[in-house]
Amino acid sequence: MTTILLIGRVHPRVRQRVAERFEIIEIAKPDPSLVTPEIAAKVVGLASFNAMPAAMIDALPNLKIVANFGVGYDGVDARHAAQHGVIVTNTPDVLDEEVADTTIGLLLNTIRLLPQAENWLRAGEWEKTGSFRLSPLSLRGRHVGLYGLGRIGLQIARRLEPFNVRISYHTRSQRPDVNYTHYPSLAALAEAVDTLICIVPKTPETRQTINRDILERLGSNGVLINVGRGWTVSEDDLIDALSRKVIAGAGLDVFEDEPHVPSALMTFDNVSLLPHVASASVITRNAMADLVVDNLISWFEKGQPLTPVPETPFAGRSDG
Repeated sequence: MTTILLIGRVHPRVRQRVAERFEIIEIAKPDPSLVTPEIAAKVVGLASFNAMPAAMIDALPNLKIVANFGVGYDGVDARHAAQHGVIVTNTPDVLDEEVADTTIGLLLNTIRLLPQAENWLRAGEWEKTGSFRLSPLSLRGRHVGLYGLGRIGLQIARRLEPFNVRISYHTRSQRPDVNYTHYPSLAALAEAVDTLICIVPKTPETRQTINRDILERLGSNGVLINVGRGWTVSEDDLIDALSRKVIAGAGLDVFEDEPHVPSALMTFDNVSLLPHVASASVITRNAMADLVVDNLISWFEKGQPLTPVPETPFAGRSDG
């Protein structure tokens, strides 16, 4: 029977569906020291939550596929896997709309101070001291810049259109299929807009690209929203910019060292913070879990992964 390794935190639907088709072995974390000779001999596929270093791939000589739970797979050494003929898949598309919905909610929360207003009501302040203060910002008349315009970025842009805001974007190459204004650099985009939404993946090129310079270009009416990776924002520079009122506010769903959130960020009343929940609905996470398992099934039954990542070699590989 085909043996699948489940590593660490596994969505219960993944475990349930894998158990229906495969033999399961589980270990607590992607640590080669936990790979026994039996595991090394038997495991031909695995499901992971964005954690598969090269050493772990090397510890599993019969491994054929890594099915990653999530669109981002920066924790999976996909290039090393490719060099060893190992397929890597992820879960695109099924979470795009959920993340886009959350992004709009986070933007509105940040600009209109909606969580603060609800806390005011719940604390009894409306009745005791009167109406909540007017929000100093509005979405009206804003110019929104998208740093990244992939699948999720496009869904965010389409949701922004009915708000009658201007929409621009920065990507390495201009997209011919949209009418939004393209800026050739992040600096130029930040200079032009007053609202910056970050939705780029974690790559060496995106490391702390939103920094002091970009925040200063965004300006005193500026709002930063990050639903991509915490890696992309210099949290020290952001805290400094908020302290000096260089920008007007920020909404963050992701952080550099999750689940740790810098305590300084929690002191600002113009900052909205979420615990990385952009795709965290039962419906969406079940769909992601299904795609993880469907990739495993499709590979071992048909020799064809459903959603292979760009680095992965799969053409003609039907030796599952």
